[in-house]
Amino acid sequence: MNGFLPEAKEFLIDLVGMSRDALHVHIGLAIFFVTMLVLRRRVGDWLPWAVALLVALAGEAWDIRDRWVAGMNADPAGHMHDIVNTLFWPTVITLFVRARGRFKRRR
Repeated sequence: MNGFLPEAKEFLIDLVGMSRDALHVHIGLAIFFVTMLVLRRRVGDWLPWAVALLVALAGEAWDIRDRWVAGMNADPAGHMHDIVNTLFWPTVITLFVRARGRFKRRR
């Protein structure tokens, strides 16, 4: 985000000692798996993925708002990068399990 980080996110990054990108990956996976547990959904169900998407979009909306408050423009490429980082593994896991299930049914 071109050197701009809201205080809460900067604190979290310092606390866990991870890069912003790594934090997005871990948060995306945590939301994905916690949603499966709480809503009792199977791996491969689209609902946990959709919840991870909604949280990623809300996080980026928060970032855009914080940038505007600071007098900065949104960073579309940076926001898309964050969304991709957050959803990459939940997407891979969901698609893999769904494809594997289809393959098993064909045999």
